[in-house]
Amino acid sequence: MGLDVNWAVRWLTLSAEAMAEHRVELIELDRPIGDSDHGENMDRGFKAVMDKLAESPPETAGAALKLTAMTLMSKVGGAAGPLYGTAFLRAATSFGDATDIDAAALAAALAAARDGIVARGKAESGDKTMVDAWTPAVDASAAAAGEGDVRKVLAAAAEAAEAGAVSTDPMLARKGRASYLGERSIGHRDPGAVSSALILRAAVGASE
Repeated sequence: MGLDVNWAVRWLTLSAEAMAEHRVELIELDRPIGDSDHGENMDRGFKAVMDKLAESPPETAGAALKLTAMTLMSKVGGAAGPLYGTAFLRAATSFGDATDIDAAALAAALAAARDGIVARGKAESGDKTMVDAWTPAVDASAAAAGEGDVRKVLAAAAEAAEAGAVSTDPMLARKGRASYLGERSIGHRDPGAVSSALILRAAVGASE
């Protein structure tokens, strides 16, 4: 069985709940290496997404993700809005008008989202950014896609993203505001990698 618009809306709903639940945690992670606003921005952005979904219920998963992209770009400040907006927009384009998304299409959409983040942020693995969560997630989802089980693809992606977020702790930041701190950025977990892992974990919950 593939994934449909109901899964997409549930994913976004669980993502919004996760951003609300972890808002303070994300603020605390962002305080030593950023503007301490990541949690506030993500919570506000996904609350706006919920409002938009209620106003204009989407007919396809792609439409749900496109609406999310446009909302996050307009409502989320800092780097997160454009980065997440681009990710969701690329994923939406990858899904197209499909009403039933299989494992291969799901893995391709995750790769498209990651590629959008890389293109927009000009970051790569090891720079201590959300890419350090997304790239292992993409690799893991591609490896799992061969089994043809969308839930296994999502679970593999979420687990890899969570491990990727933890892996940012010892990294020296080379991109974004954190890079201004030099050696002082070491020992702090990247908040964007953490919020990425939360969003990908929400996708798993939405498929259950």
